[in-house]
Amino acid sequence: MNGDYLGALMIGLAGAGHCLGMCGGIASLLNLGSKNPSPKLNTLFYNLGRLLSYGLFGAIVGGTISSLSDMAGLNQSLAWLRLLAALFMILVALYIAKWWNGLLFVEKLGQLLWRFIKPMTQHFMPIRHPLQAIPFGFLWGWLPCGLVYSALTWSALSGSALNGALMMLAFGLGTLPAMLLVGIGAEYFARIQKSSIFRHTSATILLLYGLYTGFGAATMLGLAR
Repeated sequence: MNGDYLGALMIGLAGAGHCLGMCGGIASLLNLGSKNPSPKLNTLFYNLGRLLSYGLFGAIVGGTISSLSDMAGLNQSLAWLRLLAALFMILVALYIAKWWNGLLFVEKLGQLLWRFIKPMTQHFMPIRHPLQAIPFGFLWGWLPCGLVYSALTWSALSGSALNGALMMLAFGLGTLPAMLLVGIGAEYFARIQKSSIFRHTSATILLLYGLYTGFGAATMLGLAR
């Protein structure tokens, strides 16, 4: 696993507390009104749908940027994009450490599209069969999220649709421990997430990687030596 995949995985792991806050409540409501509730399967398939949406995002972004780069020879543009990805990772680090919440402003950019997608989720509730949780989770994967946007900037640099999908799946895997423990061990996991040691350690790792990547991109652009 190269550094970018590891970075995407770390964004998911370190930002799992944010995921619990945004999606945890949705996952815990999967069995409301269901005549034959299957809590574990519903949660599993919901997260499968969510990861499928992330993989699709990554494939579209990675494939599109790669194709445009090949056709137009946008090597310098890719360096600028890598600098943007580094800045996003720094924003994630600052948010996780609770030093600055600028990442929340980025999430507002996705609200316009979410207005059209959210009503579709109501067609799958209540969950009558575990497989029904897959499209439900797929749609909720479009929920505006600064962490997802940050991971998408890395998938844009992946070089292909496949690598872009894998990049986003690495991010999704990082969020899985928290999301799969909703209703089981979420309280214990939430305490870990709220620990200042965990937050500051993971934020520092992301911050250092973001700065390292940003410096490399700036050097490629001739902005640093």
